[in-house]
Amino acid sequence: METDIPISQQPAAKLVPEQSMVKNTPIPTNYDVILEELKAQVHAARMRAALAANSELVGLYLSIGRKILEQQRREGWGARVISKLADDLRAAFPDMKGFSPRNLLYMKQAAEIFGERPISQQVAAKLPWGHIMVLINKLKAENERLWYGLQAIEHGWSRAILTMQIESGLHERQATSLKISNFQDQLPAPQSDMAYAVLKDPYIFDFLSVGEKAQEREIERELVKHITEFLLELGSGFSYVGKQIHLEVAGEDFFLDLLFYHLKLRCYVVIELKAGPFKPEYAGKLNFYCSAVDNELRHEQDNPTIGLILCKNKNKLLAEYALRNITTPLAVSEYTLTRAIPEELKTSLPSVEEIEKELDTDKKE
Repeated sequence: METDIPISQQPAAKLVPEQSMVKNTPIPTNYDVILEELKAQVHAARMRAALAANSELVGLYLSIGRKILEQQRREGWGARVISKLADDLRAAFPDMKGFSPRNLLYMKQAAEIFGERPISQQVAAKLPWGHIMVLINKLKAENERLWYGLQAIEHGWSRAILTMQIESGLHERQATSLKISNFQDQLPAPQSDMAYAVLKDPYIFDFLSVGEKAQEREIERELVKHITEFLLELGSGFSYVGKQIHLEVAGEDFFLDLLFYHLKLRCYVVIELKAGPFKPEYAGKLNFYCSAVDNELRHEQDNPTIGLILCKNKNKLLAEYALRNITTPLAVSEYTLTRAIPEELKTSLPSVEEIEKELDTDKKE
């Protein structure tokens, strides 16, 4: 006579090992594609979570800043009250950082700067707090803060890169009227505007270990040796193809100094380096090179090749005349091997002792 055994007392079912099945199962041909899709989903989810957390934190800081600003205007809150507020907030939330007196004052400044206009609030919400402090410390003009903030968001700049771009005067170099090109006449909109926006004048190559009298080949070698810094200075979208690119035309050999492909403009960019001042004949030579690249390398989906002459200095009128009747999109910009420090700033640079003292203060906060 069979008796019913309670389920809890029944022996556990013996699992059939699946190792043999796994070993015999071939990897699907589309596995790599699926893996990349899943990795992209994970990356996107992590990015959304990070952005959401950052937005919440910045929103909190702006809210605290607005309250401090309001109380300062109404009650005349001073340093003593701010210091007490910092102590009380740190005591109430010991696991949270960022409630030092110094950071509370940054919150107040951020509320003043980013808390009024909706566009400024949107930019601030997408930037890490450290980036916001850089914008506050390094810039005075609201339009420049907004411009650098948008650039940092678009290109994913780290705080160090943002600081470097501000200190190199990127906004002024990209907005300058010194930029010479025929893009407006030779490229259709909106590509002409995009190409012009990519240009800078001057380009700063202070990361090169060459002297002011360095020749073109030496500068070229150093630029390729420091390709990461060179691409950063050129700007977003540039992809390095090679140097001294060989082209054969009508049985003759020609060599391009530097060749790039711009991912956003969808075109090749030929760069000619000149160790001296601009000369009108340089435009004719670069025009020939761009035509050769269009014929030998350009694909159907590519836009016309762009040429850029980088020289130590240029006469604006000579450059404009040289480009006027050329149908190939060309530009002329200067470069410098050193970043000049204004005389009035040289005496105000901090000493090593002052820097160390500042670092010690940051650690305590």
